[in-house]
Amino acid sequence: MHRGSPHSFPADEAGAVPEEESHLTPQPTRHVAAYRTNGCTVLELRGDMDIVTALRITPHVDAATASVRPRIVIDLTPVTFLDASGLTLLCRAYRRTCEQGGSLSMVRGRPRIMRILEITGLDSRFRPVATLAEALSFHDSPT
Repeated sequence: MHRGSPHSFPADEAGAVPEEESHLTPQPTRHVAAYRTNGCTVLELRGDMDIVTALRITPHVDAATASVRPRIVIDLTPVTFLDASGLTLLCRAYRRTCEQGGSLSMVRGRPRIMRILEITGLDSRFRPVATLAEALSFHDSPT
């Protein structure tokens, strides 16, 4: 229950991590592989994207989107489940990337994952593509 203490956050219930915690060094997790290629940071999300997983992955998203003009690729190929917390995480990545003047592309996931994006209308925001190569080519060439 939120009582206004500095350590309780109403957003915790929705799976979000407060902005002031986003500076923490990401702890390793089996639910995300983050790597750089072709001038982009790829976040390969893995397994179930539920509230617990979203809380663990948020520091990785925040680290990837903290630079000026980040070029982010989110790969949903290995995602097996996506709930509202996972959608919130994707929207957080998009918002933070845009705030930094960057670009974000996405690799399509399984049909049931894509159906969730379609139902929520987020497919039109993220415009997922079929392959990692196509997602990488979305971004301008490195300068």
